[in-house]
Amino acid sequence: MKQVRVRMVRPGGIGDCFLLSFPKPGGMSHMLIDCGILKGTDEGSSRMRAAVADIVKTTDGRLDVLVVTHEHWDHVSGFVQAEKEFQDLSIGEVWLAWTERPDDDLAKQLRKQKAQAVKTVDAARQKLKLSAAPAASAVLQVLDSLSQFSGDFGAAGGRGTAAAMAWAREKTGAQVRWLSPEDDPRAIPGVDGVRAFVLGPPRDPKLIGKSDPSKRTPEVYQLAGGTDLGFMAAFDDSGGMTAGHPFDPSFEKSIDKAKEDGFFGDRYYSAEDWRQIELDWLGTAERLALQLDSDTNNTSLVLAIELIDSGRVLLFPGDAQVGNWLSWEPLTWSVKDRNDEPVKVTTHDLLARTVLYKVGHHASHNATLREKGLELMKSAELAAMIPVYEEQAHDQGKNGWEMPFPPLLQRLEEKTAKSVFRADLGVPAGWPKEISGKYKETDDAIDYLIDM
Repeated sequence: MKQVRVRMVRPGGIGDCFLLSFPKPGGMSHMLIDCGILKGTDEGSSRMRAAVADIVKTTDGRLDVLVVTHEHWDHVSGFVQAEKEFQDLSIGEVWLAWTERPDDDLAKQLRKQKAQAVKTVDAARQKLKLSAAPAASAVLQVLDSLSQFSGDFGAAGGRGTAAAMAWAREKTGAQVRWLSPEDDPRAIPGVDGVRAFVLGPPRDPKLIGKSDPSKRTPEVYQLAGGTDLGFMAAFDDSGGMTAGHPFDPSFEKSIDKAKEDGFFGDRYYSAEDWRQIELDWLGTAERLALQLDSDTNNTSLVLAIELIDSGRVLLFPGDAQVGNWLSWEPLTWSVKDRNDEPVKVTTHDLLARTVLYKVGHHASHNATLREKGLELMKSAELAAMIPVYEEQAHDQGKNGWEMPFPPLLQRLEEKTAKSVFRADLGVPAGWPKEISGKYKETDDAIDYLIDM
């Protein structure tokens, strides 16, 4: 029986790096989906260099496909951290989402908006550093936390996510493919009986901007019980009220004059620092940074890889959030089945046949839909892989993220009969011995074998 090997790399920190190996005549065809680790992870660069060196060894220096799902540091950092090691890999094709296409008008508009938001958040961050107020410190902590994913805020030396994406587009020497849900399923080079359906990202900007569940009818698992355009305008380059101030300067009193004024000087500049509110308006940067982070997740390239003979499906959604998931529902494709007969394939059908789910965004609360997502995965063979390190995520002094989100983790364990593989914990305790031959665990990776 031919088998696909899915390898979840365990880099010792939160990040996404999956190597898929498909049998083909005379050997194996290899597909790498993302390669990164969270910014600020101890020895992150050396960990990624070791991981890529192992990928080079495993693939005999040949990747048929490199898939880059979206521009977040924990998915792309390896392209710059281990650039030297990647030079030992020849790469046939690079698959990117349509949102990365240089000549796509909507993609250009989205990139322009993102660049403006990044510039605004970084400018606010620099101003907040000047304040001793506790509120400013709290906002700075949130921005620094988010920057571990974005890699953008304060990035220096051309080592941010933009450089990583540029490497994938321009320096691999590979054929770049820009993928969209309107495309026909794409074949894996050299491999018979396997095709990849593109589910996302959507071309609807409203869905790209929908990261949070609806309040009345939430689409995600929960515990029991927009971008502020005016704020961004305060940091553009046109001057006046847009020169880093919340209001036109004619309405403002300078700090020096305020200190000389009896009312302001006595109450706000001769007392505790927390009474000074000049920079409080910059707290809006927190909301803007959160939206920026979520919008980037929603541009994730989403692949449903079908093993045609068995009908089994491997779902790799990147970090797609609510809007991206919702956009899949109406998709249909006309293809040929294993007997070369025409059939219609729907997203519901692909989810129902999913046997491996790479859990999105390290099992956070809004990256796996409930009724229109996990509950549609009906296969008795369903297993899940979560690239998460809970201790790092729960570090209250730095992060405090709910990863994995407890209600989602509980439902994953129920749906998969506890077949949930985690980067931090490894193979589930008590996993049935009769199927133990389907996996191999080392300190550096977990391999899961799936019959074709």
